[in-house]
Amino acid sequence: MAKKQTPKPKKEKSATKNYRQHRFVIGCLLVLIAIALLISFISYYVTGNHDQSQLGSLIDRTNKTQNWLGKFGAYLADFFIYRGFGVASIIFVKSILMIGIYFILDISIFKLRKSLFWDFYLIITFSLLFGFFWDQFPNLSGIIGYEVNQYVQHYIGKIGTLLLLILVTIAFLVFKMKMSPDKIKDKVEKIKNKIPTPVFEQEDKTITKESENNIIENIETNTPKDFVITEDEEAISKIELKPNSTFEIDKGSLKPTIGHPSELSLDPKVKETPKEEEKVEQNFSIEDKAKKVIETSDENFVIETAEEEETVEGNLAAKIVENFGEFDPTLELSNYKMPSVELLKEYSSGGITINQDELEQNKNKILETLKNYGIGISQIKATVGPTVTLYEIVPDAGVRISKIKNLEDDIALSLAALGIRIIAPIPGKGTIGIEVPNANPTLVSMKSVISSTKFQQSEMELPVALGKTISNETFVFDLAKMPHLLMAGATGQGKSVGLNAVLTSLLYKKHPAEVKFVLVDPKKVELTLFNKIERHYLAKLPDTEDAIITDNAKVINTLNSLCIEMDNRYSLLKDAMVRNIKEYNEKFKIRKLNPENGHRFLPYIVLVVDEFADLIMTAGKEVETPIARLAQLARAIGIHLIIATQRPSVNVITGMIKANFPARIAFRVTSKIDSRTILDSGGADQLIGRGDLLFTQGNEIVRVQCAFVDTPEVEKITDYIGSQKAYPEAYQLPEYVGEESGTKLDMDISERDTLFRDAAEVIVTAQQGSASLIQRKLKLGYNRAGRIIDQLEAAGIVGPFEGSKARSVLIPDLVALEQFLNNEQNNS
Repeated sequence: MAKKQTPKPKKEKSATKNYRQHRFVIGCLLVLIAIALLISFISYYVTGNHDQSQLGSLIDRTNKTQNWLGKFGAYLADFFIYRGFGVASIIFVKSILMIGIYFILDISIFKLRKSLFWDFYLIITFSLLFGFFWDQFPNLSGIIGYEVNQYVQHYIGKIGTLLLLILVTIAFLVFKMKMSPDKIKDKVEKIKNKIPTPVFEQEDKTITKESENNIIENIETNTPKDFVITEDEEAISKIELKPNSTFEIDKGSLKPTIGHPSELSLDPKVKETPKEEEKVEQNFSIEDKAKKVIETSDENFVIETAEEEETVEGNLAAKIVENFGEFDPTLELSNYKMPSVELLKEYSSGGITINQDELEQNKNKILETLKNYGIGISQIKATVGPTVTLYEIVPDAGVRISKIKNLEDDIALSLAALGIRIIAPIPGKGTIGIEVPNANPTLVSMKSVISSTKFQQSEMELPVALGKTISNETFVFDLAKMPHLLMAGATGQGKSVGLNAVLTSLLYKKHPAEVKFVLVDPKKVELTLFNKIERHYLAKLPDTEDAIITDNAKVINTLNSLCIEMDNRYSLLKDAMVRNIKEYNEKFKIRKLNPENGHRFLPYIVLVVDEFADLIMTAGKEVETPIARLAQLARAIGIHLIIATQRPSVNVITGMIKANFPARIAFRVTSKIDSRTILDSGGADQLIGRGDLLFTQGNEIVRVQCAFVDTPEVEKITDYIGSQKAYPEAYQLPEYVGEESGTKLDMDISERDTLFRDAAEVIVTAQQGSASLIQRKLKLGYNRAGRIIDQLEAAGIVGPFEGSKARSVLIPDLVALEQFLNNEQNNS
C-alpha cells in the first residue's frame, strides 16, 4: 500500500513567510539609507562645507545647519566625503541601493560579490586619483585619499605614485571591463573599415511577414530549456538556426541590457503574436523581435537601468569663493584705519625756492673755470632740487670727458662750495652733470612724500617713500624687490631718520595683517617709540616681554628663530606648489589651501637692525651666519632685512653681506675708502650730510634728499595706531632652543605630553625629527611641538639639535618603538 504524502508543516511555511518579510523590510531600509546618503552628499556640495563648524554641537538645537538632512546629514557628509573617500563615496549609494533591491526581490546577494568588490575598488581608486590632483581638484579626495597619497609619495615620489595609479586603472580596464589588445584591435578595424552591423539579407534586402514568423519560431524552438544567462557571461550563448534559414544573426545584438538578472529559462513554446505586431513594417529588424521574445518569455525577468552618478560641476574652491568670497586677512581688524597724513608736519609751504642770482653766478663760475682749462661748452642747463642743483653741460666736440672729471676740485674751489660731485657722463643722457649744493637748502618733509601721487597710487608690495631726487620727484622703491637694504654712513648724517622714513612709509601703506617688524636696537633709544604698536605690527619670540630687542644675546635667538620661520614657510610653499609668498597668499585667498593642513596667510616680515657693527663686535659669527642665511634664502618667503651701521669697514660689511645686499644707501662718510666699501664706487665722501644720500640697486647711483620725520611725528603716528583695536598679542615667531638646552631636559615620564606617543610614531614613520612635521601632522602650535621634540630627545628617540637640519631619528621602525616604550614603562 502506498504511503500517503504528508503535507508540509504550517510552521515551515510561516517561517519562510517571515523570512521574506524580514528581507523585504531590510531591503526597504537599505534603499532609504541609500537615498538619504545621496541627499546628504548632494547637499554637502551644494551648500559647501558651511556645516563643518556645527558638527561638534549636534545636541544644541540653537545651532542650525544648511544640509538638507539637518545635522545628521551634515555628519554623514562629513564622515563619508570630508573624512572618508571624497566624491567617490557616491559609489556607496549605488552599492547600498543594489543590496536593498536584491533583498526586496528576494535574490541572493551572493551574486553581487563581484559587483561590490569592484565598487569598493573604484571608491579607493577615485579617492587616490583625486588626492594626487589635490591642487587642481581640492577636497574631492577626502582625507583618506590625500593622506594615502602623501604617504605613498613619501616613499616612491610623485612620478612613482602616478605610475601606480596608471597600473590600478589598467587593472580595472582589463579585469572588469574585459579590455584586451585583440578587442581594441577589432574595434579599430571596424571603425577603419566602416563595417556595418550584420543584418538578415534576402535577395530583395527585405524580410516578409512569413519569413519573420519562421525566424521567431526557429529561435524559440532551438533554444534549450536549461539556457541560463548569468552576470559573468560576456554575451548570450550562440543560437544556431535550422539549415533552411539562409541568414546569420549578430549574436552581440541579441544581448539585452541587464544589470544583475536572476536565472532565466526560455520555454520553447511559441506564444501568439499580439495583434499590434501585425502593423510592423516589412523591414522590421529581427533584433527588436528577438528582444521581445526574451522579454515576454518570463514574468520574473527584471531589466534594470543603472542611474547616472551625481557629478560635481566646477571647482570646489571656486564654489567656496563664490559663496563666501575670498579670504580677507584684514578681517580680524576690519575697522583698522590707516594713519592720517595730517599727523605729519609740513616744514615748508612754498616748495623749492629758486634763487635766480645764485644760479646765474654758479653757471658763470663753472663756465669760467672750464674756459681757463681750454674746455668749451656748447650748452648748459640747471635743474634745481631741494638741496642740490644739477648743472648739465654738453662740451664741444673733441673734449675728453676725463679732462672734465679731473677738474672736480678746481670747480669746487671756484664755487667755494662743499660737496661738488661730477657725473661724467649722466647715465641715459649725452651730458655731463655737475651737482652743486644750494646755499639755502629746502627741507623735505615726510608729509610731502607720503601725500604724493606716486606713493599713494603705487601698487608695490612694500612701497617705501625715501625722499626727493634732484629733479624734485618723489623717490619710491619696493623693498620686496630689493630684496634687502644696507644703510651706512658716518655718525649724525641721517641713518636713524632714514630708518624712521622707511618704517613710516610701510605704516602708511600696509595693514597690520600684511607686514610685521622685528626691531633690533642696541642703542636702546632709537626705536623705542614703536613699542606702542607691538600688538599691531611687531613680531617677537614667545615668552619675551619687550618686542624691541636691545640685548645682543637675544638677537642671536631671534635671528635663528627667523631661520626656523623661513624653513617652515618654505615647507608651506612646497606643499602649496608655489614659488614665492605672493603666489602663496593669492592661492590662500581664493581658498585653494586648507588651514587644517597647516596653511595660513603669511605676512611680510621686515627685520631692522639699527647698529650692525655693535652686533658684530659682541657676537661675531653667531650673528653673521644667520644674517647671511636669511639674506640668501629669505627673499621668496617674504622676510626682508634692513641693516644700518655707522662703521662701514670691511670687517663689518663683509663680502658675504655685500653679495646679498644689492640695494644700498650711503649717507655721508669721511673717506673714499668707506664710500667704496658701501657703494663699490666713490661719491659718498662728497655728500653734504643732513639726509643727503646716494642710493644704488646694483646699477646707476641716484642722489636723494631723505625725507625728514621728527620724533614727535613718529610718536603721533604710533599713538594713533596703538589706540585702535589690536591683536591679542604680538606676532609670535617660532621658539628657538639652543644647543645647550639638551642637557637640561626633564626625564620624568609622568610629565610627558599626552600626544607624546603619537608624535613618536609620526617621527619614526617619517624618519625625520622636526617640530614642523609634528605641527603639521598633529595640528599643534609650534611651542607645544617644540616641547614634544625636547621630550623625544630626552627619551632617546631623536638626536640632539643640529641647527637648521632636521634631528636624526634613533628608532628604526614602529615595532622597535613599541618595544622601546614598553621597556621604558616597565623600568619606570
